[in-house]
Amino acid sequence: MAEVTPSGSGGPIHLTGPAVDGPLEIRGGVGGISFQLEELMGGAEKLDAAAGELAEVEIEVHRIWQDLCPYQNEPRPTGTAALMDVGEAQWGVQAVRTELQKISQQVRDCKGEYERAEAVMSYRREYALTGMGTWAKQVQDFGVTRSLNRDVMELMAGNVPATLGVLFGPHASIAGRVATEYSAAAHVAAASPSVRSVTGLNPRILEPRPVAARAMESFPIELDASPAGLLERARLIDERGDGYIEVLEVDNAGQKAYIVVIPGTQPGSGMGGDNPFDIAGIGEGLGYGSVEVNAAVLKALQAAGAEQGAPVVAVGYSQGGIHAMNLAAGERFRAEYDVKYVLTAGSPVGSIDPGAGISALHLEHRHDWVPGSDGTASPDARNRVTVTLTNEVRTLEGEDPGLGPGHKLTNYQEGARLVAASDDPTLVASTAVLGGVLGAGGTATATRFALTRSKPPEPQPALRQVPTPMPQAPPRPPEIGRAR
Repeated sequence: MAEVTPSGSGGPIHLTGPAVDGPLEIRGGVGGISFQLEELMGGAEKLDAAAGELAEVEIEVHRIWQDLCPYQNEPRPTGTAALMDVGEAQWGVQAVRTELQKISQQVRDCKGEYERAEAVMSYRREYALTGMGTWAKQVQDFGVTRSLNRDVMELMAGNVPATLGVLFGPHASIAGRVATEYSAAAHVAAASPSVRSVTGLNPRILEPRPVAARAMESFPIELDASPAGLLERARLIDERGDGYIEVLEVDNAGQKAYIVVIPGTQPGSGMGGDNPFDIAGIGEGLGYGSVEVNAAVLKALQAAGAEQGAPVVAVGYSQGGIHAMNLAAGERFRAEYDVKYVLTAGSPVGSIDPGAGISALHLEHRHDWVPGSDGTASPDARNRVTVTLTNEVRTLEGEDPGLGPGHKLTNYQEGARLVAASDDPTLVASTAVLGGVLGAGGTATATRFALTRSKPPEPQPALRQVPTPMPQAPPRPPEIGRAR
């Protein structure tokens, strides 16, 4: 957008890109481009309203000028001079109105340019036409992490046909079939027939099954209510064992608020078993909106004593972040509780839309491919802040690489500490929302629940096919009898 400045005013109107604070790259929130455009469009609407009022003034001044025309032959102080003054006033009003309309139109042109640029980038991502810089960065990162980075994973996952073509190579028919089913309905169940034919996996284990929540223990804790402190609760609940979540009750100036803490993927218990956070849990989260996990968390909150309408903060690492965002997106859950804030770390949640008025802080690492595995970047929105950690991380000698060094929870905890210490306006505003819900922390009550997924339905025995008897032709008369 061209730099435009009203006469006699301050600096130029312009948009700023993602903010950078040390190793933190910040998108969205009150410093995001979307919010800037909202503010500019709001300003443009006010300029249009002011221009409309000036147009009315301009018409009225012109009417006065016309009324003065019969007096132009009067003595100069009362005739011609008055006409000239009123005429100049009309031209001045007209000049201001024209300038306001020009600025308003340029703001709208700016928004249109941004939307066209976004459409071009979306097209380039869909058809893998991104610049060489993305792939060059991947080559550089692979030398450090030996894994994909977030941007390339996002590109591959968001362009299913091309990715499958590369992975399956000569088996193009399989790739095409899976891609077609995926594109027809972006749902885990959509591609299940082809997935089964390729892997031999029964897709029924990816389907949601009822999840029970059972309270196991309750005890007081000293809560650190900062983003890093909340991620520490995610680490502790994961250490407690497979299938556990934690509900924290916090007293904030006499009002009770609740925190739901959900761990990351726990692959050690197999797939499709009784642990809802196994690998199949990713399928429920991304494909089915965490329908059964949401129901179990709802029961856990009720069992912990949370009254209807109580404010809730949802916290999740990796897969847990998917479920946490689905709590905010779930109409049934929001009908019971007032979700105020969601904190995710290393989670693919770009395609999950929380309810209106719910703030979210997403921590991602450029070395971590997991947040890009849904093929969608977290949107630049007023209520959603995405912080990308750009520091270099490596797997230490003899250390289990897991899903790559960028995905480690300890790295995200360090990033969360940097977020709390930052004076960036976007991060200050986001953490202020969290502090407004939870206060400064202090004594809280932690209740841990064991979540158990029900057993899959028994396969139905195949029906035995009973052959249908063929009708018999009537006996033919003997040849001798027919001859007679």
